[in-house]
Amino acid sequence: MVRPQKNRFVKFDPDISYFKPRGIPMQHLEEVRLTVDEGEAIRLADLLGLPHEEAGRRMGISRATFGRIVQKARKTVADALINGKAINIEGGNYKVIMEARIFMCRKCDKKWEESQGTGRPKSCPKCNDDDIYRILEDEH
Repeated sequence: MVRPQKNRFVKFDPDISYFKPRGIPMQHLEEVRLTVDEGEAIRLADLLGLPHEEAGRRMGISRATFGRIVQKARKTVADALINGKAINIEGGNYKVIMEARIFMCRKCDKKWEESQGTGRPKSCPKCNDDDIYRILEDEH
């Protein structure tokens, strides 16, 4: 009996889920499927340059499982690029995780978190100055 796959944690939730070669009508294209968790693996390994162990930890999977996922994802993307195929990004075993957003005040250096969906803060909670900025995930 095959062990059921557990969900992989992803922050990659694509707004754009389809890529195709320009100038070729869809009816003339073959299509490959890149799952959302494979897209996350490419983001972590190739865009952010994380080691497989750290990337696997972020996705809630082992280093070896991460390695298999990213290898399959790279092969899919290479096939599409080299052979002129469309890429459909959908499906997979994943759960989108939304983390708190971190902001910082330029005036007093106060750093604080705001949960998702609350909008951008208007001012610093410590000094009330409005010169604030968001710290991206990989900056802290």
